[in-house]
Amino acid sequence: MNAPEFEYLKQVLYERSGLVVTPEKGYLIESRLAPIARRRGIGSVGQLIEEIRKTRDEAMLNQIVDAMTTNETLFFRDGWPFERLKTTLLPEIMNMAKSSRRIRIWSAACSSGQEPYSLAMTLAEMGPQIAGWQVEIIATDISDAMLARAETGRYSMFEVSRGLPDHLLRKYFTPENDGWRAKDTLRQMIEFRRYNLLDDPHAAGMGPFDIIFCRNVLIYFDENTRRRVFAGLAKVMRPWGYLCLGGAETVVGISDAFRVLSGERGLFGLAK
Repeated sequence: MNAPEFEYLKQVLYERSGLVVTPEKGYLIESRLAPIARRRGIGSVGQLIEEIRKTRDEAMLNQIVDAMTTNETLFFRDGWPFERLKTTLLPEIMNMAKSSRRIRIWSAACSSGQEPYSLAMTLAEMGPQIAGWQVEIIATDISDAMLARAETGRYSMFEVSRGLPDHLLRKYFTPENDGWRAKDTLRQMIEFRRYNLLDDPHAAGMGPFDIIFCRNVLIYFDENTRRRVFAGLAKVMRPWGYLCLGGAETVVGISDAFRVLSGERGLFGLAK
């Protein structure tokens, strides 16, 4: 892959997904795109890039974005967001939303689904506390392949060993072949949709939401893209809502649409 090919791919990835790639990531590009080139009978990654420059083939472009998007995730990642959801956030939101008795949660950039299933299990474990409430979990991702995986609710032994307590595994999943599959009752709690965080969520009919989980994805974006994403998220959050980011992410110095909550790490509210 020569310099012009790299620059073209860099621009495509940025425009379509907000992903910023640098020249030192050349090895990553080669390892992730080489299988696509082989499947299409193309001799090299450089030739693959030249092909999409000529044809602008949408299916191939989507495959390239899918391949380059990082999909690292695990059940109950970091732990604290799910504990806070159960002990504090939901009770507070239920007090604010008692007239409608409806709560909507967005799991953005959900990858293969471990986060929304963790949210669903957290809610299911609350039992009588949320009886009579309509609770919706909307899970989105840019990758069709990841969404297809997430919708099946199938996970390998290795995947369920990462963060999923044994008692919840046996309560909400059933053994299947050499792995586990989420029970229908859990899967039915989640609606999966394809959505690009660079789009306007309000225009896409995404809101409103009481809680937005957008964790460990903005670290791959530059500041201008983060600002754009935050502006979109603010449009679809209810006035009392919460934005939950990853441990290395913040709104500080980037967006004035959100405010830091005193004593909180990774949780933000709408600016007053």
